[in-house]
Amino acid sequence: MPSFSSASTSRFVILLLAGLLFSSCAPSPSSSERQFEVAKKKQTTNQEHTQYQLEVIADPLEPMNRCINRLNEASLLGFIRPTTRLYRAVIPPAGRQLITNFDRNLNYPGRLLNHVLLGRWQGATDETVRFLTNTTVGLAGLFDPASYWKIPKSDADFAQTFYKWGWTPNNFVMLPILGPTDDLHFTGFVADKLPQPTNYFPLLSPLTGVTTFNRLSDRTEPIIRFTETEADSYASSKYLWTYASKEYPPDWTLNGPTHPPTLQTLRVSTIRLDDPEFTFKGKRGKVRSPHTGKMMKFYYWLQKKHAPLVYITPGIGSHLLSSNTLAIAENLYQNGYSVVTTIGTFHPDFMENISTAKLPSYPPVDCHDLLVYLTTINQYLEEKHSAKIGQRALIGFSLGAFQTLYLAAQEPQTKPELLTFDRYLAINPPVNLRYANRKLDTYLQAPLEWPSEVRQAKVNNALHKVTLYPFLPPNLREKPLFDSIESRYLVGLSFRLSLRSAIYSSQYRHNMGIIQAPLNNWRRDAAYSEILNYSFDDYINIFALPYYKSRGISQKDFQRESTLRSHQKSLKSQQKVRVMSNRDDFLLSPQDISWLNSTFGSSRLTLFADGGHIGNLSTPQVKEAILKSLDSLQSNTVAAQ
Repeated sequence: MPSFSSASTSRFVILLLAGLLFSSCAPSPSSSERQFEVAKKKQTTNQEHTQYQLEVIADPLEPMNRCINRLNEASLLGFIRPTTRLYRAVIPPAGRQLITNFDRNLNYPGRLLNHVLLGRWQGATDETVRFLTNTTVGLAGLFDPASYWKIPKSDADFAQTFYKWGWTPNNFVMLPILGPTDDLHFTGFVADKLPQPTNYFPLLSPLTGVTTFNRLSDRTEPIIRFTETEADSYASSKYLWTYASKEYPPDWTLNGPTHPPTLQTLRVSTIRLDDPEFTFKGKRGKVRSPHTGKMMKFYYWLQKKHAPLVYITPGIGSHLLSSNTLAIAENLYQNGYSVVTTIGTFHPDFMENISTAKLPSYPPVDCHDLLVYLTTINQYLEEKHSAKIGQRALIGFSLGAFQTLYLAAQEPQTKPELLTFDRYLAINPPVNLRYANRKLDTYLQAPLEWPSEVRQAKVNNALHKVTLYPFLPPNLREKPLFDSIESRYLVGLSFRLSLRSAIYSSQYRHNMGIIQAPLNNWRRDAAYSEILNYSFDDYINIFALPYYKSRGISQKDFQRESTLRSHQKSLKSQQKVRVMSNRDDFLLSPQDISWLNSTFGSSRLTLFADGGHIGNLSTPQVKEAILKSLDSLQSNTVAAQ
């Protein structure tokens, strides 16, 4: 679903939400049980504190926009994806780049006109020199010698011009096929078509379809991955459009000290696969839950010969195709492992299709549902590919790491019909979920440290920065671009957005009467605004504890199962476990670090000096450590052969 301005499109289509949504850990109870009214009062206080969170573009047409978005997603999956895959298979990257170069060169008149209207004489000069160079030396623009000779690019379009003349976007719009936009950018898109040479030279008109399809071929898969991984891709696209489509740059100035743990965590948003085609090499599978009877997806990459099989279970906001999940999968697959990626228990897809509880948060229930899901997948693969499957490992990160250790601790009591593993690897596991949740709640309140008169403007600027951050040159991303308040707030917000999706999904299916706004899948803005004011502590006290109390689970039981300390004896004796973490992971207290050391020792625990919470996931050191933790599986497979 390409959008309208070329600059805005490039910002939007490549999983911008990775800059906001990270894997995280599950909620846990507060130290004392409070009555509903007391908790509700606390929620109201939170509401007063968090009014500055998001200023999202107005959406008066939300029901119609959501309907169009559904149709767009269906067309992407049913028609556009198959045809663009075929196109990419036939036309190599170098050929597609030639068409991209030609397309940009052909649209020079529009850029020139807008530079003139904006009074950007240097931009007009640069683009004219580029056009003359690429048209002559570059053979009608197929090649780009102007970039080789470092002649600057300078984009300009009518959206920029209209904005400069005083038009600010007012309403969000979702268009058929073309995707997300607003009143300003849609009008600018229409105006941009007028000076295109293809309108005035009939011989050039067929090129419009070729260049448009070429652009679409490079954008389809990232957009599909975005729509599949997000709990509500429509809301996510609207949030992102609000900030990423702005026609002015953010203020990158640092106005205070930095906070390295959260600053490093933001680097998750810059993860890129070594092989852009890696996702295509996998296969999508579906299994039916024996408990709910519903179908659940997974992705798998099998080696051509007998190999160890590694299951990856992600964190709270992650999906089987999230960038951090795929980064681990690619590393393993490139080094001889077969891989399965799964959906996290806190993702609405899991909640609606697999979970036996009305809402997630109680580890014994969540982990059992996860294990049933993994067992069902394993049975599917055994039936179809038994000759290729060797020893099995489970890798979890963030909340998935907590659950990986929980399952390892419970292995002696696991029923024979359920899957067990030859190796468990936990990456950045929270030890005490209660501590982790409260840390995240405090991070969301970081903007309160700013003066009230500038608070909203600074929040807006931070959100504007983070949407552009993944697309900065690597040398700029290495610099500290967010101060302590900004990075803490952005991390806190990312977790809160995941919590929002989980609360909405649970209450839409099983309304406890807590959310006052209507729960309507076609008009969610009011409910989302209300839900965003609930902290993780509120979620436990207002939603989870009352629900599980009705199932006979006391607060004491809930609290005991929300910390790995309750299973130290079993974990200490479980030799199949390996743990990796960072000393500056903000979800761990100093006592948690000590507990990890005393429980697993140096032979089973790898601690990196920094990296925040999974912020170093794609570094060579972490990739190597992941492979080292699974070494014995490879050697055992070779011995078995």
